[in-house]
Amino acid sequence: MTDPITVMPYDAAWPARFRIESQLIHIALNDLHPQIEHIGSTSVPGLAAKPIIDMLVGVRSLDEFERHCDRLSVYGYEYIPEYERALPDRRFFKRVVCGIRTHHVHVVEVNGLYWKRYLKFRDSLRCDAWLSKRYAELKRRLAARFRFDRDAYTNGKTGFVEAVLAVPLMELRRAPEFRPMVAMVA
Repeated sequence: MTDPITVMPYDAAWPARFRIESQLIHIALNDLHPQIEHIGSTSVPGLAAKPIIDMLVGVRSLDEFERHCDRLSVYGYEYIPEYERALPDRRFFKRVVCGIRTHHVHVVEVNGLYWKRYLKFRDSLRCDAWLSKRYAELKRRLAARFRFDRDAYTNGKTGFVEAVLAVPLMELRRAPEFRPMVAMVA
């Protein structure tokens, strides 16, 4: 059995948890000069989320990073290589403390496709309260339906994420009344 999926109201402590952890990752990967961004729902003020801090770590080269990735294990991060079947240009790590998932680290090439997609989705939610609210509603429904099925929960969000990514960010900012069609799971 996997840990249950729980979506909770926004916690103002999430940005501080990100800042503390990002400092540790900077120390661990200092000679790679990583760029670290807070992503995922905990990075969007006011958005309900699973209480797991997602961090995007941008490096010049995944090959170069792989020679140093064991440094993250010092801070309790576990490398999950099987996720590369779906996303081969990302290295994924999770941190579990006392049986509770606390952080995810997504390592990608800085300014590559995944870097841009993660930041665009985050920024889209940050600049559009209506969109953020729809996303929170979807996540709550999915968490209730797939409480112990992380893959089904994640897959249930895919249509929404792809719809948001298909809309130019400037359109969201220029026209607040514009609302992209987003798939919602019943």
